[in-house]
Amino acid sequence: MKVGFHRSSRVLAACVLSVMVFALTACGGVGASDDDRKVVLTTFTVLADMARNVAGEHLRVESITKVGAEIHGYEPTPGDIKKAAKADLILDNGLNLEAWFAQFVADLEVPHAVVSEGVTPMNISEDAYAGKPNPHAWMSPVNAQIYVDNMVRAFTDLDPDHAEAYRANGEAYKTQLGAVRDELVAAVSTLPADQKALVTCEGAFSYLARDAGLTEKYIWPVNAEQQATPQQIGSVIDFVRQRGVPAVFCESTVSDAPMQRVVEATGSRFGGTLYVDSLSEADGPVPTYLDLIRHDADTIAAALAGAPK
Repeated sequence: MKVGFHRSSRVLAACVLSVMVFALTACGGVGASDDDRKVVLTTFTVLADMARNVAGEHLRVESITKVGAEIHGYEPTPGDIKKAAKADLILDNGLNLEAWFAQFVADLEVPHAVVSEGVTPMNISEDAYAGKPNPHAWMSPVNAQIYVDNMVRAFTDLDPDHAEAYRANGEAYKTQLGAVRDELVAAVSTLPADQKALVTCEGAFSYLARDAGLTEKYIWPVNAEQQATPQQIGSVIDFVRQRGVPAVFCESTVSDAPMQRVVEATGSRFGGTLYVDSLSEADGPVPTYLDLIRHDADTIAAALAGAPK
């Protein structure tokens, strides 16, 4: 979030992507595999988990970025190009999340689908990003159901022989998403009205806050190249003091140092780490998207209610 796709990196990448793609496709890319299923490549781990629930056993789903990666300013590697050149379908979030994606796929003859298509975006209201769509639409389980429908259509086009399986998997997963949404609402419903404020480092929780009935405040609207400014931190400090917000939070893929300054200035407590752009390893707290939403909802509700971490 603090290190973006610098202009020099973009220029350099533009010079080498075409060469890498040609070389990798001409040489056949990575070695042969015993797994002959078609390959679906997603831009980050959250989408990969969703896609696996829809694909079931019929497609092999992989993520370009690894667990813990910061998606906004990601810089593709030669290994990423190799994977993409051999994929049968690439899924991206859209809504300007993957700033690097258009260049990444420009020279690849691989179809791709935008899984946020059909979502009604919430616009960012502050700073240089004002008026642009907030890209974190998957943080609403309601929106995630739209993602699933888009995946079902894309997988059916890719592999029509298993269309019915994708439809059935999608409907079953959407039922689970609806249940998680109900859990999210229930987790914060008992909080007093003056405690229903979600203060985070990045404005990545707009959709989740809307679903849960929380007022959102953040240090920066979108992960950017610069450090948090004194004005941004001061605005959050004022908000926390005025509202008497009992706890504040930060995301797993950024430093919580700016939010710790808010804690020091206000006496509020650091309520815990939330997950947005990346799942955890299998033995971590959020190995799946459903776990991610549950973890965030439970962490927020417990901290705002004053429960010990």
